[in-house]
Amino acid sequence: SLPAKLINGGIAGLIGVTCVFPIDLAKTRLQNQQNGQRMYTSMSDCLIKTIRSEGYFGMYRGAAVNLTLVTPEKAIKLAANDFFRHHLSKDGKKLTLLREMLAGCGAGTCQVIVTTPMEMLKIQLQDAGRIAAQKKLMAAQNQLSSSSAAGSAEPVVETRTTATQITRELLRSKGITGLYKGLGATLLRDVPFSIVYFPLFANLNKLGQKDPNVKAPFYVSFLSGCVAGSTAAVAVNPCDVIKTRLQSLQRGVNEDTYSGILDCTKKIWQNEGPTAFLKGAYCRALVIAPLFGIAQVVYFIGIAEFLLDMLPKHRA
Repeated sequence: SLPAKLINGGIAGLIGVTCVFPIDLAKTRLQNQQNGQRMYTSMSDCLIKTIRSEGYFGMYRGAAVNLTLVTPEKAIKLAANDFFRHHLSKDGKKLTLLREMLAGCGAGTCQVIVTTPMEMLKIQLQDAGRIAAQKKLMAAQNQLSSSSAAGSAEPVVETRTTATQITRELLRSKGITGLYKGLGATLLRDVPFSIVYFPLFANLNKLGQKDPNVKAPFYVSFLSGCVAGSTAAVAVNPCDVIKTRLQSLQRGVNEDTYSGILDCTKKIWQNEGPTAFLKGAYCRALVIAPLFGIAQVVYFIGIAEFLLDMLPKHRA
């Protein structure tokens, strides 16, 4: 049933995000730093420096936004894929690869309704620590280079903002469109991701089914989700880098600003080289693999069906 699918997708998203959010934070910070302004050399270096400067919970900055919106986002994505697969199948026959890809395309298109504002708000909170650390480093360097200012320079104090404050400011200044900054880049990432992910997962999962009418074991669904998720994540990572840069409202010192997808692509290519499009790729693979592995296990096990069956009205 649709309610069961939505609940399953929501539970899957909550569990997955809680497990992998610190890696996602490292991915965002690595993707946003530009040449000449590098604060972190790797994922582990980013996480260690984050804990030292912001504490353990600094790794979960922006998690509240994700945990709030990931339920409808994952629910829409998984339920929409099932919906399109059902309507694209003919008399219950096996879907062709093209129809599987079309179903994934539909799911990816539907999810951006929630994904775009969720990602945009999350990125502001995740990257705030990097920008604050960069400003502190620049202030310290200026103090050392100027002996006269050494005794009078004031320390840089980070002003923490919340997702609610950012949302209100965007709605006040730009209206609802402010929350959908980077919509085109999000579509450019999520539609190809879903086109690759869902057909790949479905076919890998079928390998573990002894009978077409029997669900594959949970470990098969988990591994299928991990492999399909990491493959699709790396494949669309260049689009994710562009999306992250476009959705960042604040920039570090001497960092480029972008007017759109083409301008962003051109400046990254010219100033940082083609390898910049792979920034955070392994972090994203580490995020997506368990996230979708867990999501598919929860979704396929059908926790919602169990919970709904426990309700008195369903017993009757």
